[in-house]
Amino acid sequence: MRVLVVNAGSSSLKLRLLDSDDTLIAQHDLPALRGRADEAALVAALSDLRAPDAVGHRIVHGGATYQRAVRLDVGVLRDLRALSDLAPLHQPPALEVQALVERSIPGLPSVACFDTAFHATLPAAAFTYALPRPWRERWPLRRFGFHGLSHAYATRRAAELLGRPVEELQIVTCHLGAGASLCAVQAGRSIDTTMGFTPLEGLVMATRAGSVDPGLLLWLLEQERLEIGALAHALEYESGLAGLAGSADMREVLARAEDGDSDATLALDVYAHRLRAGIAAMAITLDVLDALVFTGGVGEHAPTVRAMAAAGLAQLGIVLDSDRNASSNTDADIGAPDARVHTLVVTAREDIEIARQVRHLLGGTLEQPPAVRTISARRSQPHTLTPNEQGSRA
Repeated sequence: MRVLVVNAGSSSLKLRLLDSDDTLIAQHDLPALRGRADEAALVAALSDLRAPDAVGHRIVHGGATYQRAVRLDVGVLRDLRALSDLAPLHQPPALEVQALVERSIPGLPSVACFDTAFHATLPAAAFTYALPRPWRERWPLRRFGFHGLSHAYATRRAAELLGRPVEELQIVTCHLGAGASLCAVQAGRSIDTTMGFTPLEGLVMATRAGSVDPGLLLWLLEQERLEIGALAHALEYESGLAGLAGSADMREVLARAEDGDSDATLALDVYAHRLRAGIAAMAITLDVLDALVFTGGVGEHAPTVRAMAAAGLAQLGIVLDSDRNASSNTDADIGAPDARVHTLVVTAREDIEIARQVRHLLGGTLEQPPAVRTISARRSQPHTLTPNEQGSRA
């Protein structure tokens, strides 16, 4: 089954066509201003993708109803549109793209794969907000968690690299991109995460504030007479790195900090402080920590951020090898040879996770992952997969 994966993120639109063995046949990355790509460019890109058998869409929010992949129909789309105000940066653009893909390539089975679904296993202690009972009974006021497709893939890939069954592992996964979140994974199941009811909670991100004292927001509404819409826009689009440094691009922030720019230095310090604290918080929800996994654009390509995150976490068994960290940006172990906890860099492949779920839902056969060399036996010789190996993973 050839699966066309449509991944509408907050800053890009990624199209991937995967063969039945997850070989990448074709791809297009389109810029997406606030999640919205140029329609003409999207139509042109779709015309270049050859004969998919099904389409899998990344949908950020499935609410309390959708806890696994589902075939899209009129009723499901209506439900997903109703959730748009909970993920305004992602949900509306993704649904717009879905409609355009359906018009451009009519008749294909279309499947929604949810970022919230992986976190359906959160225990009540982790997902419950301490809010008045009448509110909680009237509305689904709970922590949903996001980036589940990325966390799920990173978990399975880490288990492959370590040569151990995922059921034996306890891992903290760090998805660091324009959006950012952490997840504590025990035996392949999410038991805690940093994002909550919406993708605003948690870590500092490119344009999102992350966790902010709600009393501060109430104060702003009262003292500054801010409109709700203005406050929401500022928290979604004008905060995070953009609010601190004037740039949402981590590469620019790192370069400016290296040159001594005080705003960029502060932004980087705040980002790393929150990240480090979040990793520690996720780790203590586990019985033991076997591995820390970095993925996503920043997680894969910013060794300075990884080093700053790991600094001070030696008491958890996390120690990086500076040379490995500086030179590696793909599936490899960057931890010190004698470190108790493995620290891995895993290439984000949400496309593989989405294709996997599409095939499972539509009755396709899921092949077992091919045999891979592992990096657990010889810490001093970390294995980095070739592009061909990466493209053929199940």
